Amino acid sequence: MAATLVGGAFLSASLQTLFGLLASREVVEFVRGKKLDSRLLSKLKVTLLSVNSVLSYAEDKQIIDSAVEEWLDELRDAVHDAEDMLDETNTDALQKKMEAEAESSSESLVRNFSCISLNAFDNELEHKIRVILERLEFIVSSKSVLGLKEGMKDGASRRSPTTSLVEESVYGRDEDKEAIIRLLLSNGDVCRNEICVIPVVGMGGIGKTTLAQLVYNDVRVQEYFDLRAWVCVSKEFDVVSITKTISETFTSVDCGINDLNLLQVKLKDQLMAKKFLIVLDDVWNEDYLDWAELRKPFMNGVNGSKVIVTTRSENVASIMGTIPSYSLKQLSDQDCWLLFAKHAFSNPESREQPNFQVMGREIVKKCKGLALAAKVLGGLLRSKQDPEDWNNILTSEIWDLSDDTRNILPALGLSYDYLPLHLKQCFSYCSIFPKGYKFRRDEVVLLWMAADLLPPPKGKKRMEHVGEECFHDLVSRSLFQQSGVDKSLFVMHDLVNDLAKCVSGKFCLRMDDVESDTLISKTRHLTFSRTMHDEKFKMFYDAKRLRTFLPLTCQSLHGQFHLSDKVTNDLLPRLPYLRALCLSHYNIMELPESIGNLSFCGTLTSLTLQFRGYLKM
Repeated sequence: MAATLVGGAFLSASLQTLFGLLASREVVEFVRGKKLDSRLLSKLKVTLLSVNSVLSYAEDKQIIDSAVEEWLDELRDAVHDAEDMLDETNTDALQKKMEAEAESSSESLVRNFSCISLNAFDNELEHKIRVILERLEFIVSSKSVLGLKEGMKDGASRRSPTTSLVEESVYGRDEDKEAIIRLLLSNGDVCRNEICVIPVVGMGGIGKTTLAQLVYNDVRVQEYFDLRAWVCVSKEFDVVSITKTISETFTSVDCGINDLNLLQVKLKDQLMAKKFLIVLDDVWNEDYLDWAELRKPFMNGVNGSKVIVTTRSENVASIMGTIPSYSLKQLSDQDCWLLFAKHAFSNPESREQPNFQVMGREIVKKCKGLALAAKVLGGLLRSKQDPEDWNNILTSEIWDLSDDTRNILPALGLSYDYLPLHLKQCFSYCSIFPKGYKFRRDEVVLLWMAADLLPPPKGKKRMEHVGEECFHDLVSRSLFQQSGVDKSLFVMHDLVNDLAKCVSGKFCLRMDDVESDTLISKTRHLTFSRTMHDEKFKMFYDAKRLRTFLPLTCQSLHGQFHLSDKVTNDLLPRLPYLRALCLSHYNIMELPESIGNLSFCGTLTSLTLQFRGYLKM
């Protein structure tokens, strides 16, 4: 399962949330006020720190060890339970504080609040902490048995370095190639008085590197520029290493210099009075000062010198680019088919067989214009002459096929790996949306707020603004895309949607994807179709710690929908940890009073309730 490849990284962000809760004033004061064992919270924190120290190693090792995958699943479930307990504690503390403020004058507020806090919890709280602590300690004690080590990573870089060499046949990029070449051959019309930097932006695996290779090797480009250099930048934006690679490319000799000053002086001399082209492939670094340092020698080239930067990030493009970024789009279905067929059919006669033609074109549709997916799946099927093998590929999720698809996941998984912790949580949460689902920014931001996934706002900034910035960051990293003409609607590429599903694992669930009759008990966030019949809701009773209850409407359907009274009167009161509850578009005339007993109803920032139509409370 592909979920085993990257899903554990979400835990790091959850642990940071827990550390914040453990240190919160409300939780600490209430635990002290109840005179609980003062060592409990400290012990819980130490245990969590011990877990955090092996996460990187575990996240890599789970790829080859299913036992580690199960260990991470159990750990993640226990961490979520700890979050629920501490959130419940924090919410109760805030409610008591509000009651104290309402009933007391400002002079006696501290005295009354202290008295209330002394009686705020019964022995149930201490019992909950001990149960969670014992569970976490048991999980942590298993790490040595599984060979998990602190402070180590088990994997190498997810992506091999790129080179300037290009395949003989490339499909669907002629227009893109000509557009970039026109920019390269322009002499001062595009950028005046500075080095011209052309950013090429697009999602992982779409073909940015291939396009750059095509341009780099075009005979017109070779004749136009005096010097050309190709650098695969990738993860580490090392100014010394990049400068050295550029310089050595011009001489094809190892210069033996590692001092940045000497390297830059040497490169400056090499570029003096020359028209050069430098390709910086696969750039992730968003530090402007690093770029400012690297480009110093570039300023000595003659007018018409160019730099091409390929990246997934609009932030990188805005920092490095001197002209608007060139956004690379997905391949057309026909071009994607031609690329797939090139790699899938070693025997031209097989390509003409009707069975292979029909299944092959259906497989290509799953690639959704992603060049890398078409190439990898074509190569996977190259040695498969049995139609049943092709059908197995067609009916399987790409992520579930085999290790032969390992090149697709790293290409997209890198976009996830490079996200800050809070963005990993936000992206993972969006796995609740089905493929092709069009969503609005404000809708998603409210859900993130309800799920407490956003970092705390600084200064006078509102939480909504923080959420909007996070949404923009995911758009700029090509994980969200605008959907068609309506610029207020966004969508995830199908394979990016699969990636989000892999990352979230069992904890985010789309009911329409569930084939069994039993809902996974670990599920915390749930979406389902508003047209779902009553029998399906029986599965929800197993999701006692559900945080998101979100019905989605097929965007071709409109109007009011029916929701059984059993759901509102019996099911919802059994889900006390709900934070996001949406009942819009349902024809509901009355809600039970028990809705007000949900654990997080006391804090508006923790619970998003959406109702439309006439409601009698």
